[in-house]
Amino acid sequence: MALIEGQFVVDPGYAAAPGHPIESRERFYNRVIRVAKAVFRAQGTQTTVHGLDNLPAEGGALLAINHTGWFDFIFAGMGPHLKGRRLVRFMAKAEVFSKPVIGWLMRGMRHVPVDRSAGAGAVNRAVEFLADGGLVGIFPEGTISRSFELSDFKTGGARIAQRAGVPLIPCVIWGSQRIWTKDLPKRLGRTKTPVIVRYGAPVPTDGTPEEVTERLKAAMSELLDSSRAEYAESFGPFPEGQPWMPKSLGGAAPTPEEAAEIYAREKEARKKKA
Repeated sequence: MALIEGQFVVDPGYAAAPGHPIESRERFYNRVIRVAKAVFRAQGTQTTVHGLDNLPAEGGALLAINHTGWFDFIFAGMGPHLKGRRLVRFMAKAEVFSKPVIGWLMRGMRHVPVDRSAGAGAVNRAVEFLADGGLVGIFPEGTISRSFELSDFKTGGARIAQRAGVPLIPCVIWGSQRIWTKDLPKRLGRTKTPVIVRYGAPVPTDGTPEEVTERLKAAMSELLDSSRAEYAESFGPFPEGQPWMPKSLGGAAPTPEEAAEIYAREKEARKKKA
């Protein structure tokens, strides 16, 4: 393994690509990334990145990412930035864009707001970004998985990749839920928390959206198993009953079924407020 920029551990033989001719010059987004790197450096975050060779140095691609913590979009975007100063436009809930500070940042970085009552506009915008040779990130689960297992996938990612005719790249993050996630205390100090980011080979996009989604989830499941095994070997062992660990691995997180019930109650509560 090799250490680059003093804080990222990457696969042996990694060679940085030339800076993207357009994206590397986008000042606002690149400044935000520099700040994020500085924050992680101050926290002592240990980030291991695998599979950079699966990311394109240029041209469009859709990154499909698992979702366990609030910083997942930052970790998922680090790989392309290391590869050639590439930038990822993430599809995120429209309500995030209305927040005082985070909304300003999201708009400045040209991320894609998703209005659940009218999602076609977000899909069209994502397809346009991809067709223009950009990178787009999507969370197929739609929300943070409280079980820290892969929950049900929506078919939107498959449909977008098929329409745009771009590679569909699976990405799995493990460890970010220890920093900041739903229902658990934030750990934003100098915790030196390790995080593993793994990019897989593009998933074939032939067939129906349902078939592509099934292949995508299977690929991400394999990546997740590899990252969990590496995490336990490199940074464990961990005591039983950890709240950030899935029940299936001896942790105290909700089961997928329990997590689904919690999410259903949240949705119902939001409907009543609307």
